[in-house]
Amino acid sequence: MSELSFKKAQKRVHEFISMFEEGYWPPLSMLASIVEEIGEVSREINALEGYKTKKKGADTNYKKNIGMELGDIIFSIICLANYYNIDLEENFELILKKYENRDMNRWTKKK
Repeated sequence: MSELSFKKAQKRVHEFISMFEEGYWPPLSMLASIVEEIGEVSREINALEGYKTKKKGADTNYKKNIGMELGDIIFSIICLANYYNIDLEENFELILKKYENRDMNRWTKKK
């Protein structure tokens, strides 16, 4: 499997969404989808950590389930970024620099 950059991911999602007449959902619906997916990650983590058990017969492969739900979140975020023509690669690089500058001396570094 080859590496997938944000640019490639945004292009693939756009190509997929563009196959359908409906296209992208309205922005608030896409945001609601992100929030819904975050709730699904929360449900999986709650079950994995033992705070809330899953229904009998439910899939208990938590690592796979959490990974799939995180993938759903990424897909939904890419849809929202594409709708607003936001370059995630460029913006993520800016965010990494922000954290590196702001938090470099915030916590104890490993020795």
